[in-house]
Amino acid sequence: MAVDTSMSVLVVDDYNTMIRIIRNLLKQLGFENIDDASDGSAALNKMRSKKYGLVISDWNMEPMTGYDLLREVRADPNLATTPFIMITAESKTENVIAAKKAGVNNYIVKPFNAATLKTKIDAVFPDTVSA
Repeated sequence: MAVDTSMSVLVVDDYNTMIRIIRNLLKQLGFENIDDASDGSAALNKMRSKKYGLVISDWNMEPMTGYDLLREVRADPNLATTPFIMITAESKTENVIAAKKAGVNNYIVKPFNAATLKTKIDAVFPDTVSA
């Protein structure tokens, strides 16, 4: 993987088991600098105090959803360019379209494995993938 695995990655999910799974998959791919947040508002607080190279967020969370987090991130000039991957259990077309319109960089439907995660991350950073 030619992607910079030393970048800080923020994993956002209100389900601790899912955070652990994503964290383990990221470690398999070589990422080590991984933080987590349990909902969108906690993630925003972390993002405003630390620069992240990538955010991987669940869609369905309370009280602030991943979709709301994405919209807040894109509306904040300091955070707007942060690469953002949305994860969801639902593959509804309208959700994918809404996330794309809100500025998501990529979209993953659960369940997924390390190979899928790598492909989605590589697609977010196309200039770093070696031919």
